[in-house]
Amino acid sequence: MQPTQNVLIPEVIQQIPLTYYIIISTALFVIGIIGVLTRRNAIIIFMSIELMLNAVNLLLIAFSSYRSDSSGQVFVFFIMAVAAAEVSVGLAIIVMIYRNTRSIDVGLLNKLKW
Repeated sequence: MQPTQNVLIPEVIQQIPLTYYIIISTALFVIGIIGVLTRRNAIIIFMSIELMLNAVNLLLIAFSSYRSDSSGQVFVFFIMAVAAAEVSVGLAIIVMIYRNTRSIDVGLLNKLKW
């Protein structure tokens, strides 16, 4: 009897040690933090935030596969849906800021203060 694709995915993920997933996820998260803290371009900041969310998603998938529990994968689905909504709202805000200031430098956003 042929195993289904759903059974193969956790076995393939479990062949790689869990520490490798933790290391790559930590590296992605740190790169995202550095991007948020050092860049002044709003689009780069949003990409860095998405990189941090994907690092967390990678760990949730890895841990849920190692435990053979699908609740982490369902949680990742909801995180991705919220991240897509965040990107659409964020990009709309960036477009409006660009129309008003002709720049997307976050240092110039102090004009939005009262």
